Amino acid sequence: MLDINYIRANQPKVEAAATNKGFDPALVSSVLTLDESRRALLSQIDVLRTERNQNAAAMKSGKPEQTLIDHGKQLKVELSKLETELASVDEEYFKTLKQIPNVPSDDVPVGLSEDENVVVETIGEPTKFDFKPKNHYELAMARGWLDKERAAKVAGARFAYLLGDLVKLQMAIVNWVMDALSNEEIIKKIAADNKLDIDTRPFIPVLPPFMIKTEPYDAMDRLEPREDRYKIEGSELWLQGSAEHVLGSMHADEIFDQKDLPLRYLGYATSFRQEAGTYGKDMEGIIRMHQFDKLEMESFTTAQDGYNEHLLFVAIQRYLLDALKLPYQVVQKCTYDIGKPNARGIDMDVYLPGQGKYRETHTADYMTDYQARRLKTRVRNDTGETELIHTNDATAFALGRILIAILENYQTADSKVIIPEVLRPYLGNKEQI
Repeated sequence: MLDINYIRANQPKVEAAATNKGFDPALVSSVLTLDESRRALLSQIDVLRTERNQNAAAMKSGKPEQTLIDHGKQLKVELSKLETELASVDEEYFKTLKQIPNVPSDDVPVGLSEDENVVVETIGEPTKFDFKPKNHYELAMARGWLDKERAAKVAGARFAYLLGDLVKLQMAIVNWVMDALSNEEIIKKIAADNKLDIDTRPFIPVLPPFMIKTEPYDAMDRLEPREDRYKIEGSELWLQGSAEHVLGSMHADEIFDQKDLPLRYLGYATSFRQEAGTYGKDMEGIIRMHQFDKLEMESFTTAQDGYNEHLLFVAIQRYLLDALKLPYQVVQKCTYDIGKPNARGIDMDVYLPGQGKYRETHTADYMTDYQARRLKTRVRNDTGETELIHTNDATAFALGRILIAILENYQTADSKVIIPEVLRPYLGNKEQI
């Protein structure tokens, strides 16, 4: 959430940010009104507590007079009333404060739908074939790599069995990315190629929990919309919707030493989303599944390094897509589409010949200190003072979507698939599957 001091000093800017993200700007004036009430109550309570302490001290000097006893009782009643009122105001204050979105970076385009996202760059040409290309579903079914019918029998719609070489291809991608991003020389090259003056320590691979408690999920500001999440019945546990949910909350209530930052994680997790409201979309294939595997990047930095870290994550995504030699677009997301906790967001959309259009495969999110404020994740700087860290998360690969991109872009006329060169060492140097 935002700092209330920032909101007080920048009310018009925060209201404009809320409007541009599709939120009610009246939330800002509401929280400021509640803030005034809250501060007034706290001041009154402090005065009464001081008076109560003075009265208690006076009662200790010999036998207390009845006036002191009566005054003590009166103070107790008044304090109780004010503290009850403060608890009610506090609840509404924090509820409202949490609803106010992060302020977008100055370069984020203003827009009220994803149609107003801006294509920044197009890399490569859409793949051309001398035959009519199949979509990934047709290819996978032809080769026996996908079984949604039996998955529906076992788990319901929007689930699938992946089989055979498609599984091996996914594991090859995972191993390649783990090797690449845990190699500091590769991170150095990516930073140098993109002229980023940034620490180049590598990512730490992580297999995180697949479940998360309500409190840290909410503090990450990734719990909503709840209808898109899976809750474990009878508990305060949820199935996480992406690895960054359990990676970003990993260091809640901790203080880093500045020398330990940036801290970069590469998490591999099976994730779960209900995809509420998307019935009928992409039902034929594996784009919108209830269960999917992702490789996700998460990092913790100082405030001054947060933006460059975001640029590094975007550069890594480009490096990975370039290595696979896939045609794609870099898309800067508009205010509406970047998300409530985000200050900036970049998507990568890969061209899918079977659909004849670009589809999102990657996103990179920069949250500034918006998540860290509620998580209370801080860093002790060189002067010994503590400040909130900045968080970034970004897709390395959503495995289902990148499998789709490889199948459709590397297909042959006889429904085989050429293996991208960078993945061949992880598949016994085979050239196709």
